[in-house]
Amino acid sequence: MKLFEFKPKLVSCLKNYSKETFMADLMAGVIVGIVALPLAIAFGIASGVSPEKGIITAIIAGFIISLLGGSKVQIGGPTGAFIVIIYGIIQQYGEAGLIVATLMAGVLLILLGVFKLGAVIKFIPYPIIVGFTSGIAVTIFTTQIADIFGLSFGGEKVPDCVTEIRMGNSVLTVSGFFKQGATDTAADKMMKVLEAEAATQKTAI
Repeated sequence: MKLFEFKPKLVSCLKNYSKETFMADLMAGVIVGIVALPLAIAFGIASGVSPEKGIITAIIAGFIISLLGGSKVQIGGPTGAFIVIIYGIIQQYGEAGLIVATLMAGVLLILLGVFKLGAVIKFIPYPIIVGFTSGIAVTIFTTQIADIFGLSFGGEKVPDCVTEIRMGNSVLTVSGFFKQGATDTAADKMMKVLEAEAATQKTAI
């Protein structure tokens, strides 16, 4: 077996293409477009870019997937799982940084295909996949609260929360616990609480 053997499904499908097949494909394309294009607009807005950029991305990606796809029933379209990642990249590095990240991701996917490493996904535990997907769903929902209710959080998608965590004699004020781009994670802040409490106990002894 050759290491790299690639032949788009489109090549073999066009050999016996007929008018009936075209009409079926046209109907399927219209149905997918009705669902995918409004979804692309919403994902574009949620990712921090203009709506037309979401549409353009979905159209270009759809053509590329149809041209180079390995199945005649393969559907390509926008996915909500990347909204959080794309939004973070755009906010920190801008759209130019997103283009670089997209090209890097594309190179990695091509290499995974060339070396036939797609089966590696089966070694990722199911709870990680479910947790990742559920976490993204919650994050997407919370970032849209301001738009749904017409609220303003000072330019932030999620309000900056202030919370006091008490443990013995130690008090930690957690500001921006849910704020995107916060420098410390929840685990870091909890470690600071534990370290402060341990230092207090040693001083008392």
